[in-house]
Amino acid sequence: MKTGDERFKVVIYACVAGNANPEHAISECREYAETFGWEVTQEICDNTGLLPPQGRDGLAMALDLVQAKAVGAVLTAYRSMISPRHDEFDEVAAEVEKRGDRGGDHHDRADRRRLHRPAAVGS
Repeated sequence: MKTGDERFKVVIYACVAGNANPEHAISECREYAETFGWEVTQEICDNTGLLPPQGRDGLAMALDLVQAKAVGAVLTAYRSMISPRHDEFDEVAAEVEKRGDRGGDHHDRADRRRLHRPAAVGS
């Protein structure tokens, strides 16, 4: 049973190419979560570069956490960390909402179960 003071839980997801350091992006996400009082339960990073979203183990893990109701959202610093292609990004965002759907909890589904990005729209 959820108590009124339980914090909203998120997983941070980053995807970088090869040996790139994801720390800046992860730090942005941590700060964003703190701003809203959200609890970061896990930080997941794929070092797969341009692999399509469906081929990334870390992203699959993040989606599984949403489905298991362990987190309410996936937090990523940049849209391109999911995919530079709008159609692929939209597919993943829809998958997050689908996996996190609680049925009758419309307020939660509409306001919190989504792919969050601290970066400005269009990043």
